[in-house]
Amino acid sequence: MQLEPISDHLQEGLKILFVGFNPSIRSSETGFHYANPNNRFWKILFEAGLTPRKFLPQENRGLLALGYGLTNIVSRPTKEAAEISKAEYVEGAALLEQKIKQYRPKVVCFVGKGVYQEFSKKRSIQWGVQEEPVIPGIVEYVAPSSSGLVRMKQQDIVEIYKGLHNFV
Repeated sequence: MQLEPISDHLQEGLKILFVGFNPSIRSSETGFHYANPNNRFWKILFEAGLTPRKFLPQENRGLLALGYGLTNIVSRPTKEAAEISKAEYVEGAALLEQKIKQYRPKVVCFVGKGVYQEFSKKRSIQWGVQEEPVIPGIVEYVAPSSSGLVRMKQQDIVEIYKGLHNFV
């Protein structure tokens, strides 16, 4: 079975562009971002006060009305990020840079340190705003992955996402 990439949700004037690693198998099957039931993305956004209610994955396009976009550094769906090749990351980072330059969101939130590492080629990364952005004039913000595999406490993750309020 060939798994299909899922559509980006992009438009000009975005407040925040959320960038994940790549679609999960479940996201590919459904066509919706963060569709794996173990993924906490929708709950994190709500608990951080970034959305007025907890959205369902099938409502992912509705984030555009709030000024939030969705994309991934790699479009190929996999069971886990470890399956992504270095070549895919290099190609994906170049495409992501083009998208960011075209749409010029106010903030790009990388959903996982690893996503930002692959984009920026930096190894030492702190949570939150990055002092030396890859793309001048764009706030680059690093937040924990919303994957259920992440060992951080939910409340600690939510606190980091709350920092996005400074930019919206």
